[in-house]
Amino acid sequence: MNRDLSHFTRAHLSMLAVAVIFGLHYSIAKSLMPVSLTPWQVVFLRLLGGVILFWIFQGFFPREKVQRADMWKLALCGLLGFTLNITLFYTGLNFTTPVDASVIHVSTPIIVLILASLMIREKITLTKLGGILLGMCGALILILWGRHLQFGGRPALGNILLVLNMVCYALYLVILKPLVLKYHTVTILKWVSLFGFLFVIPVSARSMLNISFAGFSWYTWIALGYIIVLTTFVVYLLINFALKILTPTAVSYYSYLQPMLAAVSSVTVGMERITLPKVVAAILIFAGVWLVTAKTKGTGSRDEGRRMSLRGAERRSKTRDERRET
Repeated sequence: MNRDLSHFTRAHLSMLAVAVIFGLHYSIAKSLMPVSLTPWQVVFLRLLGGVILFWIFQGFFPREKVQRADMWKLALCGLLGFTLNITLFYTGLNFTTPVDASVIHVSTPIIVLILASLMIREKITLTKLGGILLGMCGALILILWGRHLQFGGRPALGNILLVLNMVCYALYLVILKPLVLKYHTVTILKWVSLFGFLFVIPVSARSMLNISFAGFSWYTWIALGYIIVLTTFVVYLLINFALKILTPTAVSYYSYLQPMLAAVSSVTVGMERITLPKVVAAILIFAGVWLVTAKTKGTGSRDEGRRMSLRGAERRSKTRDERRET
């Protein structure tokens, strides 16, 4: 029991770290585009850096054989989670504002819950749905209090691209869930990052010819390092680890913490003050976290049974391969 609780706690701490990194990522990425780099250039550099780091990191672990049918799923995850997700995010963010982007991403947990119920039979409960709605209200209070959205011109196009980005990310989480129960995190990310980079080369490689690395400021290098090392390498490792224990809906819920963490950092440095709306929003978000992640009766046993069946199937497959070799 203590061991399970430890894994459960570490999964939530991982997603908390992801929320912190992503919360800062909006402003950092926006500051690079379009003055220092175009969206396509940021996408290419991020995916190139990510695939290099994942393949180097994989060298510290034993190689794991991936079944051919699962390789197609990894390729699809690379297309959805890396190529389309990242490309649509940066292109949309280039046209709109970080505030608009935050509002749109508030819908992610609902999309994930619907897709997970249809594709991997994740149960939709009133408790889980209520938690998502509470978190959505809290996040919207933080994002929209005293601000306004833009619905015309380039911001509108950017917002549409961000909606598509959100759908691709939701599909990525749902399709990836069965795979993380079957293979090691490093094995998955090695292949997913490679496929994602290969898919983006035809449309982004040409933009790299116009980059002048000599003209980069120290801030541009630091921002790129943040995007490649933290937002790509560290974040995807943490998300995959959390998916082994948590449901896709619980993982996606942590997007609600991003505006709250941004508000906390603003209060800490004296840019904003603690107000009643901020306190109410924080209470709603944390109450939603508790409801979404509360284990219903039988959930733990079903997840453990799925893990055991997958491990058993993997052992039987390895035994068959060994017999063929002999």
